[in-house]
Amino acid sequence: MISLSLSNKSTRLCSGASRRDFLRIGALAPFGLSLPRLLASERAAAGGPRPRAKSVLLVYLGGGISHHDSFDLKPDAVEEIRGKYKGIPTAVSGLHICELLPRTARVMDKVCLVRSGTHENDHHETASNWVLSGRLGSAFGDHPSMGAVVAHETGFSGVVPPYVAVPKNPSFTWELGKSAWLGGRCESFKAGNPNDAGFKVRDLSQSASVTPEVLERRRTLLGAVDQLAGRVRGNDQLTTFGEFGQKAAEMVLSPQAQSAFDMEKESVQTRDSYGRSEFGQSCLLGRRLVENGVRFVTVNYGGWDHHDKIFEGLDRKLPEFDQGFSALIQDMDERGLLADTLVLVMGEFGRTPKVNGKAGRDHWGRAGSMIFAGAGVRGGGVIGSTDKNGAFVTSRPVRPADVAWTVYEALGIDPAKELLTPEGRPVSILAEGSTVHELYA
Repeated sequence: MISLSLSNKSTRLCSGASRRDFLRIGALAPFGLSLPRLLASERAAAGGPRPRAKSVLLVYLGGGISHHDSFDLKPDAVEEIRGKYKGIPTAVSGLHICELLPRTARVMDKVCLVRSGTHENDHHETASNWVLSGRLGSAFGDHPSMGAVVAHETGFSGVVPPYVAVPKNPSFTWELGKSAWLGGRCESFKAGNPNDAGFKVRDLSQSASVTPEVLERRRTLLGAVDQLAGRVRGNDQLTTFGEFGQKAAEMVLSPQAQSAFDMEKESVQTRDSYGRSEFGQSCLLGRRLVENGVRFVTVNYGGWDHHDKIFEGLDRKLPEFDQGFSALIQDMDERGLLADTLVLVMGEFGRTPKVNGKAGRDHWGRAGSMIFAGAGVRGGGVIGSTDKNGAFVTSRPVRPADVAWTVYEALGIDPAKELLTPEGRPVSILAEGSTVHELYA
């Protein structure tokens, strides 16, 4: 037997390993021991990362919000870079954000702004799958999204799904943020648009002709399918079908599941405070879902791909975001939900510094802004910076793997843990990355 230990007294690198550890790991390479495996073994022996959060609520700004015109204004730049918006003071001394975000300005002391998000891809699908999973792959999504991994690791422990997308997953040419090789059991549950009149989640709506007794008989029948799937070794489709059927029946019969999605339980005043828009009501439903035990919620708010007439677009989009997001933070804080919920706001990239000939900004992965809040994140913080034109990160770059690593560790999931593909091949959840520790300083 080989006994291994890592020194904690020498200089440590961003991965948590010391330089001496790297020499030891190199010597152990012939035995098939890689750095991720060794660190994973150490974490497993120590019980894994201590969770800060019970749930994650991701507000995904698909298309790529312009950081120049929202959270990283450049008032001293030339006109074609600085744009038309002025900055306004916030609840944090010295911090200014876009004038179209007055409500968000008042809650900036409850969130931490990251101005140094960065990567090297300007393609919607590829960049989206990268930031949603923490791993670079093809445009078709080679790696499971964070929500899918959380669903895999936490399981369907109650009567609410572990991973819900409101109103649906992000999409451009095709759907993004999927489970990849983790399979159908880890896909998101699509809630639909909670701003629709008479909103009901289709998969939770019980037909008047189907009584609880009939549903119970069907669930018993599906139990037989589960047993059959267990005897057909390796048939993931059968197993998934049985599990989905059982959970669907439980959700339809469960008052808790019905209640979690029931927007009518909210007062008119609360619903109005979020804004009577798809985004505002999606934020409110997201709050209800984490309140009822959903582990990962994606609130998908697309439409930020402003290649032309960007200021006309932002004149509409930013006020809607401002009302919904600020209400979410304020409401969760007042209810004590921020204590154990990690809230994250991001898109797949920022926008080009220079306004183009069509009065728009194009894709720009080199720089972008994000927001973190809750689960111990320090309010009023600003991490990282960009140059005078907002083109390149000049301090504390935060890459997609770092964001995902931070999310997983917040939930107590080991980012270096190896999962098995359907072919039995071990793949670590993340291949690189480290926690953004400045969030908690």
